[in-house]
Amino acid sequence: MNNREQWEADFEASRRRDGLFETMSGVPVDAVYGPDDGEFPGQYPYTRGIHASMYRSRLWTMRMFAGFGTAEDTNVRFKQILANGGDGLSTAFDLPTLMGRDSDDPFSLGEVGKAGVAVDTLADMEDLYADIDLGSVSTSMTINSPAPMLLAMYVAVAEKAGAERSALRGTIQNDILKEYQAQKEFIFPPRPSMRLITDMVKFCSAEMPAWNPISISGYHIREAGSTAAEELAFTLANGFAYVEAALAAGQKIDEFAPRLSFFFNAHIDFFEEIGKLRAARRIWARWMKERYGAESERSLKLRFHTQTAGVSLTAQQPEINIARVAIQALAGALGGTQSLHTDSYDEALALPTEKAARIALRTQQIVAHETGVADVADPLGGSHFVEAMTDEMERQAEEIFAELDKKGDGSILEGVYLGIEEGWFQGRIADSAYAFERKVNSGDRIVVGVNDFTDGHEGDHNILYIGPEVEERQLKRLQTIKHDRSDEAVAASLAEITAAAADPTINTMPLIVDAVQAYATVGEIVGALEVEFGRWEESVSI
Repeated sequence: MNNREQWEADFEASRRRDGLFETMSGVPVDAVYGPDDGEFPGQYPYTRGIHASMYRSRLWTMRMFAGFGTAEDTNVRFKQILANGGDGLSTAFDLPTLMGRDSDDPFSLGEVGKAGVAVDTLADMEDLYADIDLGSVSTSMTINSPAPMLLAMYVAVAEKAGAERSALRGTIQNDILKEYQAQKEFIFPPRPSMRLITDMVKFCSAEMPAWNPISISGYHIREAGSTAAEELAFTLANGFAYVEAALAAGQKIDEFAPRLSFFFNAHIDFFEEIGKLRAARRIWARWMKERYGAESERSLKLRFHTQTAGVSLTAQQPEINIARVAIQALAGALGGTQSLHTDSYDEALALPTEKAARIALRTQQIVAHETGVADVADPLGGSHFVEAMTDEMERQAEEIFAELDKKGDGSILEGVYLGIEEGWFQGRIADSAYAFERKVNSGDRIVVGVNDFTDGHEGDHNILYIGPEVEERQLKRLQTIKHDRSDEAVAASLAEITAAAADPTINTMPLIVDAVQAYATVGEIVGALEVEFGRWEESVSI
């Protein structure tokens, strides 16, 4: 059986979506193109896609990001997204929640509900997903340092509504390594943070088999200013580090690897982005098989979510961001993403308005249903330019892996730890960001509406404003919960968490679930872990 014959058998086994599958003029379109002896989608090393049929069988998940104000505010937006045809939810949390601080923490003043939804206790999570069937909807949560607490709340809410843990589908970002490298929303030092992640991986492997316990994120690395190749390399290196940590904790590669997922940026350099995504699949498959000994096909297949590049959006002439987002969404689809989030055109001004969010979702729907790109698996495969970009992205990434491997004396995990502690990642990203800005400032790189073609309409725009009344409502809500709960139950659960943190043989996740069910706050659970773990302070050398 040659490669095409194998592909045909795999395609028939996976085909599910009906459609015309022809051009607008009526020309029939095949599901794949390429020579019989070439590589086909669904075949190792999956450069052309992880499924034989790709979108011919099933479109990517259209997962729209939402989160602002109180949980009740965001619940309304969630229902609007679902009503408009979105088929997955993605939750943005406010800065205090991301940093593991409660809304009544002095450091939270003025930030509650501003850049995402405020979640302090299980009561907020109950409001956030009220009247949404968590047993049928797929949910993503962008949270890292306090990820154990938010996952525990999600489990508790679902179970109260009658959904089994084993039925829950979704992803929690839980990628702490990129926080030290790029986003800076860390709490604990790297090594105890990795302990919490391995606890979550074990918990999900045993009790939540349909849940992805880590979404290894290059998105924020790119948003901080890295190049496409650095985004690719740093993200996959972090993925390898999580694999090595899980193996060191006694897990078998094929038990946990299929549940790892990734999160990439779809930036504006169209063909470079497509090459980056194709290279990511190939690198992951080869390393998992050859270095880590994975045998399951599911362990070799890199699955990823894509989001269009927020950093590329401009406050100047914001309406033209719609064009940027459409191009970036098309790159994500042509790169073979499993789910996609399209930014709203007004995000450079403020949180997305309902109208802007609907346009962003409609952009995905146009790409999926009107352009024809979903009818063919890897439509650009075989393009000399695309294949060259794929190879170049892989070459640059492998150079970085070799440097980290040498730094860690044969361990990518140790290389990543040392790279963080020495500021190596941070320095590389800063240098790349500076180099790009110099090109923009000199005019060598044109950004439409910013350093050229600046005569567009600069009128007023409607924005979503989060006023001080949101913080007032959230503080009253938190005060009420603290008054009504059992202080003794909270204190006992927090003491158990502190004791477990001191014993690496104990999985902290079940204890954190118990604590959130007692309505312990995110900040209180962070404090219980901090007793043993301490807090991380980044050292900066000038």
